[in-house]
Amino acid sequence: MSEVKVYRIIGKITKPNFKTIFRKEIRALKPEHALEEIYKIFGSKHRVKRFHIKVLKIEEACRGEEL
Repeated sequence: MSEVKVYRIIGKITKPNFKTIFRKEIRALKPEHALEEIYKIFGSKHRVKRFHIKVLKIEEACRGEEL
């Protein structure tokens, strides 16, 4: 069975009236699942479309640094 890991995703949001850099830690099985979770969260909270989100880096967080 797969182990759930914590992924740190760093990126930026560029909308015409809203520009910011974000860093978020997400629990997921694979990096692809963590990326989908980011799209889901920012889409619902900030009404950001997928093409406005630019992911700079996805890395696995160390055990001591988790959430």
